[in-house]
Amino acid sequence: MPAVIMGGIKVTSVSGNGTVNMGDVLQITPKSTTKAYSGAGGGNTGDFLQTNTVFSVTNTFDSSLKDNVNAGNN
Repeated sequence: MPAVIMGGIKVTSVSGNGTVNMGDVLQITPKSTTKAYSGAGGGNTGDFLQTNTVFSVTNTFDSSLKDNVNAGNN
């Protein structure tokens, strides 16, 4: 569905494998994928953070052989 944007568009930064799309699109697929494990509060970013974690366990067991196949997207 087309969209009309009344005003300016400001793209500050696109780095790595980022995607900026202007207009209609059927499907956007990733060029690369990664998997990361972090404990409670491990992925927080920003100014003046305070995390209080008494107990944290990260389960890294993954029964799937492949999560996202993106070999054809390169």
